[in-house]
Amino acid sequence: MAKIHELSENLTNQIAAGEVIERPASVVKELVENAIDAQASRIRVEVQHSGLKQISVQDNGSGIAPDQVDLAFMRHATSKIQDEHDLFNIATLGFRGEALASIAAVAHVEILTSIDGQTATRAAFAGGVKKFQEDAGSAKGTKITVGDIFYNTPARLKYLKSPKTELLKIVDIVNRIALGHPEISLTLASDGKVLLRTPGNGNLKQDVANIYGRKVAEKMLTVENEDPDFTLYGLVSEANLTRSSRNFISILLNGRYIKNYQLSSALLDGYGNKLGGKYPIAVLAIEADPLLVDVNVHPTKEEVRLSKEKELSRLITSAVTEALMDEDEASPLFQLTPFKDKTQLDQLEFNLKPNVVDTRRPDDFQLEVSQVAEPEGKTDITNKKETETKETKETAEKKENKQEEKEKKTSTPEYVDLNQVREDDQYVLTKSWDQHVKEQTALPPFAGGEEAASPVTSKADQLLRQHLPALRLLGQMGGYLLAEHGGDLYLLDQVAARRRLEYDQILASLEKDENYQQGLLEPLVFDFSVYDYQKLKDQLPLLRQLGLEMEDFGQNTLLMHSYPTWLKGEVTVQVRELLDQLLSSRENDGKSLLKLVAAKAAESNVSRRVNLTGAEAADLLLRLQTASDPYRDASGQVAVVRLSQNDLSKLFKKGK
Repeated sequence: MAKIHELSENLTNQIAAGEVIERPASVVKELVENAIDAQASRIRVEVQHSGLKQISVQDNGSGIAPDQVDLAFMRHATSKIQDEHDLFNIATLGFRGEALASIAAVAHVEILTSIDGQTATRAAFAGGVKKFQEDAGSAKGTKITVGDIFYNTPARLKYLKSPKTELLKIVDIVNRIALGHPEISLTLASDGKVLLRTPGNGNLKQDVANIYGRKVAEKMLTVENEDPDFTLYGLVSEANLTRSSRNFISILLNGRYIKNYQLSSALLDGYGNKLGGKYPIAVLAIEADPLLVDVNVHPTKEEVRLSKEKELSRLITSAVTEALMDEDEASPLFQLTPFKDKTQLDQLEFNLKPNVVDTRRPDDFQLEVSQVAEPEGKTDITNKKETETKETKETAEKKENKQEEKEKKTSTPEYVDLNQVREDDQYVLTKSWDQHVKEQTALPPFAGGEEAASPVTSKADQLLRQHLPALRLLGQMGGYLLAEHGGDLYLLDQVAARRRLEYDQILASLEKDENYQQGLLEPLVFDFSVYDYQKLKDQLPLLRQLGLEMEDFGQNTLLMHSYPTWLKGEVTVQVRELLDQLLSSRENDGKSLLKLVAAKAAESNVSRRVNLTGAEAADLLLRLQTASDPYRDASGQVAVVRLSQNDLSKLFKKGK
């Protein structure tokens, strides 16, 4: 049996570092939080090579006394709690005393600190061991420089992502901290380039403008609410300003960024059904009695245990609802009410007409000016009646032609009905009999070019196996098409079918790089957060392949000069949704991203059911035969359901 022994201090520090220090962003988080606890009003963060080479955090806080520098780098040494009662009344961001000890255990650390701005202390640590300490000069505050992170634990390095990803993690955590402390001026620089700078004047909306862009900040609504236990303040976006993921929701509890699913859901509940499956941009700052919060449940303190969580959720929901109601009251939507009332009166008058089924127009019929601008996809009354009259005549002519053809075929049969029992032994051959024999003899084993074991299949059989057969339209009902082939019934969802065709068309143009462009007289400006801007800069070649001619304009801004013609609707909204889809996607290869974009564009372009004419429905069935997957759309939604004669017999319980 192995003997029990006590672990060395260096090993315990490395174990603790595994819980607290996961990546360079964890170092930035711990050092910035220590600076905030030191009452700093200005904090500057500088990283080199995404923090893998060096991280520097400088503040103007209270500093550390020379005789306490060693204690600051010891495990569980802190000035923020005194006894066990303080664990239930924590008002600081850091309190365990693990940050500096854990960082020094896996990196080279140098500290320069001063408590009065006249004399300072410089010290260095590496691998948990102090290298030197000396007197120096410095302004009041502390500057900590961390280099060669994980130099003595190389196994940790292989779990880090690319330098770009690690930099984005740092940007994200600094953004969250800045939103939680608008009274502090925060600066983030990477390889000498400033990525973020906040003024520190306490204006939360100005910080949102610096992080997410000015246009986003202009569409943010103020939310305020309080009860005896909680005080809530923050900004939420209008219902029409959304993103495709929850990454733009920041919940800050007593200045600490936390992740809490129930509070995020309460925020979404405040929007009701206005978001349409998307997510808003929101910053919620919550002040609560520290006795109601237990932050000592997670090493990185991102997850907390909260008392009276349901009460806080109701507070958030009501605050967001009230903010949106105030916005709705200022909206000019009430102007649509007279049009709605007039529509109801016209419908009532139409229902009271005795000859309501008469499709003839009165002689004095004139189209009103107000009816000219009908919504997209609608047909005005005049064209509708003319079309119905025209279709009635065409239908009658088609019926006469079909009857003549039927009588002609009955009198001179040109085919053999294999389902009908014949009493004679005379078979009528089709006109294409010789051609069919020629095709069959060209197949193995007659051709002799392939092994006899090969399946005997014609091109027509292969087409029917892989694609949709030629369907005969029976009718349509409620946006669904009914068709028939070989005695089997086919039900088609026209929206899913049209989306599949739209997806195939867009994807083909993207893969062939044949995007027809629509130029803009003036380029459109798109503002992004630092995080999104850094990601999209590397995606500019892919955006050009998608047909979006965009260029870097600096200051977290991209300019768009042209867009592909397959984008329908409002260009700004469609492009923003497409970019959000790229930003939230986890796909890495270009082909997968092209499929993702094509599917999203097809979903946006085909969003509702329309009444198809007989010719349009027949054309849809014809085009669907050559679709890449006619039985479902790109998102997996079922487009075609087949009911065989056997299925129908089972449904009606035949043969029992």
